[in-house]
Amino acid sequence: MILPLKSFHFIIISSKIMGMLPKFYLSCNEMIEKRKASISNKEYGELDVCPDITALTSDVISRATFGSSYEEGRKIFQLLNEQINLLTQVLPFFHIPGWRFLPFKENRKLKNNHNEFRELIKDIIRKREETLKIGKENNDDLLGLLVESNHREIEEHGNKQNGMSLEEVIEECKLFYFAGQESTQSLIVWAMVSLCMHPNWQERAREEVFEVFSNKVPQFDELNHLKEVNKILHETLRLYPPALLLARTIIKESKLGELIIPTGVQLSIPIILVHHDEDHWGADAKEFNPDRFSHGVSQASKNDQISFFPFGWGPRICIGQNFALLEAKLALAMILQNFSFQLSPTYIHAPTRNLTLKPQYGAPIILSKI
Repeated sequence: MILPLKSFHFIIISSKIMGMLPKFYLSCNEMIEKRKASISNKEYGELDVCPDITALTSDVISRATFGSSYEEGRKIFQLLNEQINLLTQVLPFFHIPGWRFLPFKENRKLKNNHNEFRELIKDIIRKREETLKIGKENNDDLLGLLVESNHREIEEHGNKQNGMSLEEVIEECKLFYFAGQESTQSLIVWAMVSLCMHPNWQERAREEVFEVFSNKVPQFDELNHLKEVNKILHETLRLYPPALLLARTIIKESKLGELIIPTGVQLSIPIILVHHDEDHWGADAKEFNPDRFSHGVSQASKNDQISFFPFGWGPRICIGQNFALLEAKLALAMILQNFSFQLSPTYIHAPTRNLTLKPQYGAPIILSKI
C-alpha cells in the first residue's frame, strides 16, 4: 500500500522540485555523453533504449531522493527494482491462500530484500535526524525535505501523532521510486517510440527545442516554453499511460448515478480504456495526435468529463506528477538536441503490462548524432 503525503509535506516538497533541475541535468548529460561516445566513430548506433532510460530515471530519483547519500540510494532502489521483478514472478500465485508464507526461494528473497531495505532507510533517516538535532539542515533532496518537514510538524504540535511514522516514511520512499523511476521511464520510452513512428512530430519538437535552448543547458523557466514537447508528452500519456488501472476503496457508502455503493467495495477505473474511448476523444482516439492538447488538458477531450488522468485525479493525485513531467521534458529535450532517431527494423510494437506499460520486446532505436 502506498500512502498519500500529508498536505504539509506535499506543499513543501512540491515547492522544491524546481530546485532539483541540476540533479536531473547531471544524470541526463551523463547518459547523453555515454551514448555519444558509443557511436563516436560511426554515423549512427542501434540500441534498445529501455535499459538506458531505466538507468537514467533510476539515477535521477536516487540523486533527487537521497542527495549526498546517493550511493546508498542506488542500493535501495536496486533492491526495490529486484522486488518488482520478484513480485512479477510470483504474481500467478496471488490467488492461493497463504502462498506468501511458503518457504519458496522467491518468498525468502522478498522478505530479505524488505528487511535490508528497511535497515538502509532507517540508517539514513537516523543520520538526518541527528543532523537536525544539532541545528543543521539537509533539505536539498526529497528525503531531507520529508524528514525536516516531519520534524517541524511534530515540534509545532508537540507530539509524534502529528508526524509520520517510520513505516509511512518508508512507504513514501517507495512512492518516490515508483513515480520518479517507473512512471517516468515508461513515459520517456513511449515518447521516443512515438516520435520515431511520427517523424514530422520529431522535427516539430526538435525545431522548438533549438528555438528555445539552441545548444545551451536548459533552464527551468525555459522548459515552460516547450509547448510542442508538452503536447507530445501528454499525448504519450494518453495512448500509453504508465498505470493501466486506478483502484479506489469506498470508505463511506456513496451514490454513483443510480448506483448505491456500500463501504468496502473496491472500484477499478480502466485508465487505458477511457484514454482510448472514441466517445471521449473522437474517431482518431487510437491515433497519435498531440494537437488535441493545443488548448490544454481540460479542453483536449470531446466533453467536459474527466477523461485524462494518467496520474490519478482529485486529492489523491500522484505527488510525483510534476517531478515525472519535468524530468521527462528535460530528458526528451536533451535527446532531441543531440540525436535524431528512428525505429530499428527489429522493433515489434507490443505494449504489455508489467508494473507499468512497457514494450514487450524492448525499444530498439537507431540513434544518429546531430
